[in-house]
Amino acid sequence: MTTDHGYPAVRMYIAGEWCQGATGRTAPIVNPATGEVIGEVPLATTADLDRALDAAAEGFRAWRDISIARRTAILHAAADLLTERAPEAGRTMTLEQGKPLAEATGEARRVADTLRWHANDARRAYGRIIPSAPGTVLTVRREPVGPVAAFVPWNFPAGGPMRKLSSALSAGCSIVIKASEETPATAMELVRCFADAGVPAGALNLVFGEPAEVSAHLIASPVTRLVAFTGSVPVGKLLAAEAGKVMKPSLMELGGHAPVIVCADADPVKAARRAAQAKFLNAGQVCTSPSRFLVHESLTEEFTTEFVKAAEALVVGDGLAEGTTMGPLANARRLKSLERLTADAVARGAKVLTGGERLDRPGYFFAPTVLTDIPEDADLLHEEPFGPIAPIMPFTDLDEALRTANALPYGLAAYGFTESAATAEKLSAELEAGILSINHCGGSVHEAPSGGVKDSGYGREGGPEALDAYLVTKRVSHLLVP
Repeated sequence: MTTDHGYPAVRMYIAGEWCQGATGRTAPIVNPATGEVIGEVPLATTADLDRALDAAAEGFRAWRDISIARRTAILHAAADLLTERAPEAGRTMTLEQGKPLAEATGEARRVADTLRWHANDARRAYGRIIPSAPGTVLTVRREPVGPVAAFVPWNFPAGGPMRKLSSALSAGCSIVIKASEETPATAMELVRCFADAGVPAGALNLVFGEPAEVSAHLIASPVTRLVAFTGSVPVGKLLAAEAGKVMKPSLMELGGHAPVIVCADADPVKAARRAAQAKFLNAGQVCTSPSRFLVHESLTEEFTTEFVKAAEALVVGDGLAEGTTMGPLANARRLKSLERLTADAVARGAKVLTGGERLDRPGYFFAPTVLTDIPEDADLLHEEPFGPIAPIMPFTDLDEALRTANALPYGLAAYGFTESAATAEKLSAELEAGILSINHCGGSVHEAPSGGVKDSGYGREGGPEALDAYLVTKRVSHLLVP
């Protein structure tokens, strides 16, 4: 069933059933390209959450005990369904989140491969036999941790949920996932693929609701054995503290403020083009988005000219419109934040080379923006902008640039451009980040780990490390009795 806007009617998924909340409470879903309400999202009550937790407890026992071969086959079937339904999921994503249709459809297809990777990798969750005394068998086993409570934001409506769903289900855990109330239908389409592929009722539950209410209830429940969160640093610290009170392990993928260091021996034109492409992807609403550009003074003018050229070449518009290369911001909150950060920088002396303002049209559009002459005390250099704003600053000495890059409490992603192997190694060794790209600004890949250091969180998603949080290591010492 769809609304008049061609948008799916949103439901929660609890104990194998699609449902509204117990009280019928809802919140509006807004198309960020038009500002129009396109649907309603049901909001869970504590009774709904308890049903989901009870279902997850029962679903865990059923899903854990399915053979690894059968589990993998079900998850591959879900990935195949998602690949087949990617165009529909992509259109839904664009309607509720705003990104261009090609980006959205590509995201839906990409996360199907994420699921395939983790499903296959779970087959290699090996234990080991350790040499011991005669008559004793000493083994190490890896077992699913149990029911997972997961929380994901709106910026990657398919990618965010799938990182949690693919790892948890591949490891043999059950999961209650609270997806964003702003982008609920994409998460619903993912869950539908799992359900249609044969994931047992209760092993996967999807809820929406008031974030603080839902997180407090799910984290405190004795059913929950792991808390997995992607989102802002302040919220992540709150959830980690709540998990710590009840001794729940947690996985925290939090925000960043990624520096880009363009060294004196780099090609400034190539660096600017690649950095700009990454900066304006998803309108800059990416936790690993490059957001502080430190350029050697000998290259600053050429780099900045090319970066401005790339920004002004973007076609900003409705993600469903042909030719659009950058969509709107996801909500009014982001728009106000970017206006504030820009105004603060300009008031302190920064120069706007292009953009710098909201576009005069319906929806939440902010022009691609490039700033120079930004003073060190500008809020933009200390707060994650999470939008299409690029501050460009010259440096004279690489050690100085590294000190600036590492000065903030964040440590998620960082980027460097150099044609020297020795300089690349220096950047790799000294940049404080969990993710580093040299001579490009590539995004996350499912075969390698992603995650932060310092305030940007802990734990890893992607690669063989992705299953670590979802598995318990158990030592078994068996004395053989004749």
